[in-house]
Amino acid sequence: MSKPDRAPPSLQLALCLGAVYVIWSSTYLVMRYAIEALPPLLMAALRYGVAGTVMLAWGRLRLGAWPAAREWIAVLPVGVLLFVGGNGFVAIAEGTVSSGGAAVVCATMPLWVGVLGIVAGEPPTRREWLVLALGFGGVLVLMGGPSLQGRPLHIAILLAAPVCWALGSILARKLTGPSARDAVMLSGMEMLAGAAGLLVGGLVRGEHFPPSAPMRAWLALAYLCVAGSLVAFPAYAWLLRNARAVVATSYAYVNPTLAVLLGAAVAHERLGLTTLVANLLIVAAVVLALRRPRGAA
Repeated sequence: MSKPDRAPPSLQLALCLGAVYVIWSSTYLVMRYAIEALPPLLMAALRYGVAGTVMLAWGRLRLGAWPAAREWIAVLPVGVLLFVGGNGFVAIAEGTVSSGGAAVVCATMPLWVGVLGIVAGEPPTRREWLVLALGFGGVLVLMGGPSLQGRPLHIAILLAAPVCWALGSILARKLTGPSARDAVMLSGMEMLAGAAGLLVGGLVRGEHFPPSAPMRAWLALAYLCVAGSLVAFPAYAWLLRNARAVVATSYAYVNPTLAVLLGAAVAHERLGLTTLVANLLIVAAVVLALRRPRGAA
């Protein structure tokens, strides 16, 4: 993966990192509230369809032109990987898996960025293999505790989610064209591509919206749409284009701990020694991944 040509502005970097750190830590729990009454994939399709339309219109005002057909074709697999695999799978899994457990598993995403770097001609170093061992060790520990209890199919889907998000993130960094250089326009395109995939997936699964749902579910969906999508995702898209990959994905260092604490404090999700150990292993792995080797530029 290519590095940015210049260091990003420190204030914008801090604001974008803060957005993905804080907001995305809370979305695991909020998503759980949304899917208590709303179908997971159709809920996500509505979320990203609305947010993507807003972002695309905003991007059109910024750039003065609509994306070309070839740009949509290039964005389609990125949107499907990020939002069907990376987010839709989590929404399905949280039907039986706790929000804290889902967050800890998704914290392995930066580790998968390293593994998939082999495909891009960047095989892991010895230190990176240690990072991978620590990260997957944390997931294995978590599987034996209360945070990752649930239907086996949901756990399997959840384990695949960070792989999809990592691959989508790698492909997003390689997109070219005028739209790809604008974080707002690119975010809208990716969301709409993902929304289309989520809609198809939801219909295939036989999902449908209930005739009525509690206000808490709709408020949760609104939060996911506004904060989780319209605020945090453009910040992430900007980071992917302007910061090193390990920095852009470093929100995974903060998310699991905050998500586990939120789940325990607000939703009374169970904590155990395995949850603590798994968090420590995964956080240690991500911290090690983020450290620059001595002498690195």
